[in-house]
Amino acid sequence: MTNTYAIVLAAGQGTRMKSDLYKVLHPVCGKPMVEHVVDHVIGIGADKIVTIIGHGAEMVEGTLGDKSEYALQAEQLGTAHAVQQAESKLGDLEGVTLVVCGDTPLIKSETMQSLLDHHTKTNAKATILTANADDPTGYGRIIRDENGNVLRNVEHKDATAEERKVTEINTGTYCFDNRALFEALKKVKNDNAQGEYYLPDVISILKDENALIAAYVTDDFSETIGINDRVILSEAEAVLRRRIAENHMRNGVTIIDPSNTYIGVDVKIGRDTVLQPGTMIEGQSIIGEKCVIGPNSHIVNSEIGNETTIHSSVIRDSTIGSSTTIGPFAHIRPDSNLSDNVKIGNFVEVKKSKLGEGSKVSHLSYIGDADVGTHVNVGCGTITVNYDGKNKHKTTIEDDAFVGCNSNLIAPVTIGKGAYVAAGSTVTKNVPNHSLAIGRARQENKEGYVTKLNLK
Repeated sequence: MTNTYAIVLAAGQGTRMKSDLYKVLHPVCGKPMVEHVVDHVIGIGADKIVTIIGHGAEMVEGTLGDKSEYALQAEQLGTAHAVQQAESKLGDLEGVTLVVCGDTPLIKSETMQSLLDHHTKTNAKATILTANADDPTGYGRIIRDENGNVLRNVEHKDATAEERKVTEINTGTYCFDNRALFEALKKVKNDNAQGEYYLPDVISILKDENALIAAYVTDDFSETIGINDRVILSEAEAVLRRRIAENHMRNGVTIIDPSNTYIGVDVKIGRDTVLQPGTMIEGQSIIGEKCVIGPNSHIVNSEIGNETTIHSSVIRDSTIGSSTTIGPFAHIRPDSNLSDNVKIGNFVEVKKSKLGEGSKVSHLSYIGDADVGTHVNVGCGTITVNYDGKNKHKTTIEDDAFVGCNSNLIAPVTIGKGAYVAAGSTVTKNVPNHSLAIGRARQENKEGYVTKLNLK
């Protein structure tokens, strides 16, 4: 089996993005575009990946980590010059090298593999990934002979009127015989208006040496989109979002309005789950089967069990059990763990807390830094007072406890198993099992007081 290598070009500054964020780090469906590219390369089982970095080098390395090796293009002198920076890592190896741009996040692993397979099958020295464009203006054209063999790649500005009618374009993704690539790179000149070394010149050099040049045509032009500004970024986002939604729908997920539903590329969703409009699911989230999510819910890096309903709520970095209901207008903050059959109602906030099976916090409450047992009822307006101005403290509410409305539980404090807290109490001491805690001022009625003071 032929060894496969990949070079990802990610050294350009991306001035047209007009951003402080380095271009290839702009996210598409929640993931930096260069990470999309590298993950797709990983998907074809490449033996070695070298990412060419320049502007924002440290940030790119921090994003990709050990997914790739790196080579620095300290001065940006063109795409051929960029590829040449990988010579110390790849130049003496036998095999096939895929060259792909880091700003093309829509290209699929399957397309990369088809390009590699075509390259190997034709025994070419170089193979160009091409596509047919409705409007090829600005793209290099692929000129073929009457038998369909590639004659040359001609840039739009250099093309004749007849050549400009050709709709097959060079996408900027290539396969090369690795040794032939690095030998040809040494012969690339920079005698052009920009004074740069261009990778397409390698094709001309190999062709002049009578090497076979092949082309593989992808049937989806959208895969080849290179992102250079915010307008194209939004177009790529729409394409990928639709692709992700269609994949989930074909796997048994109902999405009521795909154009108004946002799903991250790494999200997993079980069959027979329904996503209502306005739903956003991001990061490494996992949604179980037969759930109803939305409308207008936002889930980030969280795991949701089966048959759970989340209505107009926000959940982040948390775990939610099965047959649980959340919302509307609830906020589940990081490090929360809700068991099965839990109910979190409207305007409830939960932070860094655990709620046992069957427990309920139905409305207008804050549960923070708390360990809540099973079948606990927390009444309306209850607050676990976890912060003393300097440190956070823990509240423990044991199984089968009942906390009345408008209670303040001043942490650290424990409400024992089966205990009751009377409505309106401020609890500052532990409550023993099966006890009643009342922590409120004694009521006193002053008869006739309003009349006496002429208040009415």
